[in-house]
Amino acid sequence: MKILVTGGAGFIGSAVVRLAVARGHAVVNLDALTYAACLDNVKSVGNSPLYAFEHADIRDRAALDRVLAQHRPDAIMHLAAESHVDRSIDGPGDFVQTNVNGTFNLLEAARAYWVREGRPETFRFHHISTDEVFGTLGATGKFTEDTPYAPNSPYSATKAASDHLVRAWHETYGLPVVMTNCSNNYGPFHFPEKLVPVVILNALAGKPIPVYGTGENVRDWLYVEDHADALLTVLTRGTIGRSYNIGGENEARNIDLVRIICALLDEMRPQGAPHDRLITFVADRPGHDLRYAIDPARITAELGWRPSVTVEEGLRRTVRWYLDNAPWWQALQDRAGVGQRLGVKA
Repeated sequence: MKILVTGGAGFIGSAVVRLAVARGHAVVNLDALTYAACLDNVKSVGNSPLYAFEHADIRDRAALDRVLAQHRPDAIMHLAAESHVDRSIDGPGDFVQTNVNGTFNLLEAARAYWVREGRPETFRFHHISTDEVFGTLGATGKFTEDTPYAPNSPYSATKAASDHLVRAWHETYGLPVVMTNCSNNYGPFHFPEKLVPVVILNALAGKPIPVYGTGENVRDWLYVEDHADALLTVLTRGTIGRSYNIGGENEARNIDLVRIICALLDEMRPQGAPHDRLITFVADRPGHDLRYAIDPARITAELGWRPSVTVEEGLRRTVRWYLDNAPWWQALQDRAGVGQRLGVKA
């Protein structure tokens, strides 16, 4: 199978690219190389005859038409997106342009390509989204595929809009789509503005570790390589028109996650221990959802997929990866906004 992956130089996209190539799929990586992208993420497959890179933006319809005509993929996996909630608070326009207008452009390019190719039954458009479109949970309950949408940030609102567009293009035009909504990812190559890498890198530098509010917010943590496996499972075996929730079955409060990371650093890099002395509670961000949790019953029952990595094991692998790959994250620390508190303008 030849797969066009949008956003394949990003965190989750690059994990998909690496795994797809490892499994023998041809991959065309289409990425605009914005601030959070890094081609070193896919360096391990860069010389593979199965891999090709296209520097293009999903907001550029002409570029999308050219890439599809040239490479003629059997499937599209759409991961390209602006994804940092704090940045969406400061600059929501970029999120509308990429997540909404960009998805519209890609859908229209995909539809034109699919029609031109004779509407092949084997073609798939896989839209990758987030559990944040469902809003927030209380102390109990989990998101299912039937949970009503209730996004609370500019980021989640634009992802919700893109989800609705994909559904509409399936229902109205017959475009063969599958959709997934995932919980919080973590793991190697995570851009150093998200919680897990911020904790690791601030602790290593002896800087305060910022924890929003009281750290009571709960997330369902999904190891990125498990997520990539789930995405390829849905792409190849999912039912057309169906959505699948992908969760890690690893709920944890933010403060507990931070303390686990600090304990791992105490063990693996004892200089500066105890690292939890650096934990600093800071003003919460506007619209911060209290709890996310995914019920993965559908993907388990229909496709036989379950996560394989516990949060404890995944965090151990992640901390070790950051300790062993300092040149990767050091090269990214000078990019705009990295290391700064964002999302406080509301």
